[in-house]
Amino acid sequence: MTAEREITSPVDLCLPDGRLDPAAVGWTRRPLHRANLRGWGRVKRWEYWGIVTPTHIVGLVASSLDYAGTHGVYVLDRATGRELAEDAVTPLARGVRMPDRSGTGTASARGGGVELEFAQHQDGTTISATASGFRLEAEAPLVPGHESLGVVVPWGRHRFQYTVKDLGRPVHGRLTLGSREVTFDASDSFAVLDHGRGKWRYSVSWNWAAGCAPGRAVQLGGRWTDGTGSTENALFVDGRTHKMGDDLTWEYDRTDWLRPWRITGPRVEAEFHPSHARTARTNLLVVSSDTHQCFGDFTGRAQADDGTWVDLDGLTGWAEEARNRW
Repeated sequence: MTAEREITSPVDLCLPDGRLDPAAVGWTRRPLHRANLRGWGRVKRWEYWGIVTPTHIVGLVASSLDYAGTHGVYVLDRATGRELAEDAVTPLARGVRMPDRSGTGTASARGGGVELEFAQHQDGTTISATASGFRLEAEAPLVPGHESLGVVVPWGRHRFQYTVKDLGRPVHGRLTLGSREVTFDASDSFAVLDHGRGKWRYSVSWNWAAGCAPGRAVQLGGRWTDGTGSTENALFVDGRTHKMGDDLTWEYDRTDWLRPWRITGPRVEAEFHPSHARTARTNLLVVSSDTHQCFGDFTGRAQADDGTWVDLDGLTGWAEEARNRW
């Protein structure tokens, strides 16, 4: 097990020359890092919101890769399995705006028929998105005492990533699909934020799993953090973060994505049971991505800081494998 340092006061991600500041390496319970990134070409910035309602799952991403902006919307009808996906690429990240601190300012992306806006304010986040045949207006309020997980992953002084995973946010709003309008409320819907800022290697792969239920959530990652001394693994109980510092073992069948996944470590014994698999591929010559994202439910258990094992049965969310050249 790696002993990771908890950071409790604001810190810059980078030194004045653009290299990673060693004082920034650690983890937080709330956003404290300022992503003062410098340079061009390897800098990646993104905001991803995943929203789960009783009837639909929505994924929204706005990102800047310096030389391109990539953004899009995804909707899954949980009853029928019907999907809606609209993706756009803008040269030189035109129309993309990214604040340098999570939880402040407004992140937005426009172009290619897709418009996204994630506006942070004192009481939460206003989420707005439009695309062909799609419109979303939602509010994800901040609950007093709610904690997130922020982590800096250091591959080296020139390649590093800062990520914030904020799970189990209550969310309410209105989803419009063609002529159909669906309202959802915070009693049985939740949102997950993935905030990313960093300087990445050209080729990288990762695993990510997130599951939520009232009063419980689990955030698990792998591959991209292995061997760095940092992980993005945590259990959340009643809004409190229980950080887990061990690299995890991921077992799943790449020939059949709907078979159960196993994710294990000293403090995690989780099984993920997919009900739907989504494949998303992009190939723009030197830039490509291949993502398999599965939606379903979790079983198993994870260990809190005091040694208590917490039941993961009934958590809903996703698990994915992503391979990128960017």
